[in-house]
Amino acid sequence: MVKRFFDIVGAAALLILFSPLLALVIIVVRRDSPGPAIFRQTRIGLHGAPFQLFKIRTMRLGAESAWAAPDPHNFSRYVFQVPHDARITKLGGFLRATSIDELPQLVNVLKGEMSLVGPRPEIPGMVALYTPEMHRRHDMRPGMTGLAQISGRGALTTGEILSYDLQYCQSWTLKLDFWILWRTMCQIFRGQ
Repeated sequence: MVKRFFDIVGAAALLILFSPLLALVIIVVRRDSPGPAIFRQTRIGLHGAPFQLFKIRTMRLGAESAWAAPDPHNFSRYVFQVPHDARITKLGGFLRATSIDELPQLVNVLKGEMSLVGPRPEIPGMVALYTPEMHRRHDMRPGMTGLAQISGRGALTTGEILSYDLQYCQSWTLKLDFWILWRTMCQIFRGQ
């Protein structure tokens, strides 16, 4: 309940603070490339329940259809984000580097579908490849940032991400959440 209280207060404050920036980015994204500025995608959340995640669109329209699920035998070594992905728009690269594209997820936090901190919500195609042990990451509400994001982000393999996520779920404290939030802010300001 304490974690949820901080999520609501924090998300509401951040949404108010960043709403002018968010409005400006939405206008610029609409002018930068065809398609909607807000991208919605089904992700898997708390207890395996699906929900619609909101993001600023950083890829060309329809780019997500080019994704293919990894080979289940190489699943733990799979890297989801490839460097210099041609599907990402020029503006999208900047939005991802600064994490501005994640700001609409503050709405997901207010709705109770996400937390400020927790394992990042995954797409159903990836979750379908999980072993029973891996599903323990769904014991906690997914987060906008997490232990994996401050430990290597997109450069990590799926196996490494899952290891960090399970470690977070097992050792969660409010102090750990504040430390992750602090490290996240430091990395954003350093452009990491």
